[in-house]
Amino acid sequence: MGFSRGVAVVFAVLFALASVCTARQESSEGHLYPQFYDRSCPKAKEIVRSVVAQAVAREARMAASLVRLHFHDCFVKGCDASVLLDSSPSIVSEKLSNPNRNSIRGFDVVDEIKAALERECPSTVSCADILALAARDSTVLTGGPNWEVPLGRRDSRSASLSGSNNNIPAPTTPSPPSSPSSSSRASTSSTSSPSQVGSHTIGMSRCTSFRQRLYNQTGNGLADFTLDASYAAQLRTRPAGFDNSYFRNILAARGLLSSDQVLYTRSAATRRLVRLYARNNAHFLRQFARSMIKMSAISPLTGARGEIRRNCRRVNNS
Repeated sequence: MGFSRGVAVVFAVLFALASVCTARQESSEGHLYPQFYDRSCPKAKEIVRSVVAQAVAREARMAASLVRLHFHDCFVKGCDASVLLDSSPSIVSEKLSNPNRNSIRGFDVVDEIKAALERECPSTVSCADILALAARDSTVLTGGPNWEVPLGRRDSRSASLSGSNNNIPAPTTPSPPSSPSSSSRASTSSTSSPSQVGSHTIGMSRCTSFRQRLYNQTGNGLADFTLDASYAAQLRTRPAGFDNSYFRNILAARGLLSSDQVLYTRSAATRRLVRLYARNNAHFLRQFARSMIKMSAISPLTGARGEIRRNCRRVNNS
């Protein structure tokens, strides 16, 4: 059983910008900026956009998968493409973590993008930047907002299985971590208003993630928030377009996951944001784009740190 929201992607990023997780966004020092590849690989953005468009045309829900890859990467060690690394004698892959195993996908599409970029401009465009661009292009393709992606990230030479297990919220978790792990070198705002009340990429959700809301029970038999009965009957349908239906569904007690619906009851601040986004789609889209830019700047590797992988699945010289 599956559910598709917004054709293929709704990434519910709820926060007040004044209190959002403030990553070390290095664009102010000239490290991350949208024109980073204008001279070294002028066709980079075009190549990424083309491959993503072909992939989404083949399978609509791939858009959600690519956005989710970017999210699952950034909240572990920062936006450094560590999520793409396969296991090796020196690396235990983040793909083996509980949030990622049998869940994240889209690696073949990233491989296809990387191969095309390597043919055009070898050893130039990082896998971390591919993830950031692919997430933006996937959002646009499903009717979401556009934004300029700051570029110039480099790729990690290591992965963190423990970070992946601990820092990525499960679908049934009422709230995500208040900030990425300390190892990501990100900091949080000094204010205590809602900084991240929801951060889930939703395309197709496995039945095990929301069956307790269908059948009014959790794994231990305890009562849970239940779905509106008529909505439960529609879960196999495919709604159209990237829009604020996620928030309108929460207001109508149709949040698919427990962690979705609890946004309305968690606090007055999160309830206010749900209401705001539910009634103002344009505002939600603007905030979504801003949040993606901020998230994509969590602890990037720049300068001499990291490397530009030739193959996104393994470090160079391995």
